Amino acid sequence: MDRNIALRLMYDGTAYHGWQVQKTERTVAETLENALTRLCGHGVKVTGCGRTDAGVHALRYCANFRTDCTVPTDRFPLAVNTYLPPDIVVADAVEAEPGFNAILSCEKKEYIYRICNSRIRDPFLENRAYFHPAPLNAETMAEAAKMFVGTHDFAAVRSVGTETKTTVRTVFWYEVERDGDMITLRACADGFLYNMARAMAGTLIYVSEGKIAAEDIPALLEKGDRRLTGPTVPPCGLYLSRVWYPGAVGEMMSR
Repeated sequence: MDRNIALRLMYDGTAYHGWQVQKTERTVAETLENALTRLCGHGVKVTGCGRTDAGVHALRYCANFRTDCTVPTDRFPLAVNTYLPPDIVVADAVEAEPGFNAILSCEKKEYIYRICNSRIRDPFLENRAYFHPAPLNAETMAEAAKMFVGTHDFAAVRSVGTETKTTVRTVFWYEVERDGDMITLRACADGFLYNMARAMAGTLIYVSEGKIAAEDIPALLEKGDRRLTGPTVPPCGLYLSRVWYPGAVGEMMSR
């Protein structure tokens, strides 16, 4: 397979059991592989930039695969989209370097978490934002979010389930903003542990509710005890929003 093609995707993860191919569950990767196999005329295996969980969405996601088909890269999006369901879209494609790998070449990622903070549920945000009717203070949450910035051991905000060599990660920024009833949390790191983004969001909600003090977060991270931090909030509000790479793939992902 001479060509290494990188794709920029976006998808609504509601109907899927996450990204990673599984034996019995419908996943985003399997659906994409089936579409690419039909387009390319040979079996295709894709490498994704991360394992988004069941119900998690992606505004920008990168995957790469190898092929010897002759479809020009500028034709890939329209061509493969004809074989994909409407909740998965290939937005762009580029010829990547031979050694490019969507997960190993990734420099950093950004996730956003959306909270619909209103007394009345919005039916148009069902499965696309976490409905939390109790009042939340976005300014208090923003101050607490700063406590996560930097290089720390994040074992206190990870769920057991995926093996990793280290639980140390670097968070480059964590911002909170409110627009009407919508609160958006925006976290960027060099990598995220299993459920880390959702557990950090749950911890900020606990801070707003007075169950955890913002200034206690550094000590909680040092203790590394998952039981002492906030809950893992539902996946429906989580979106992979940005992914950074060097070179041509990085340019594609920023378009």
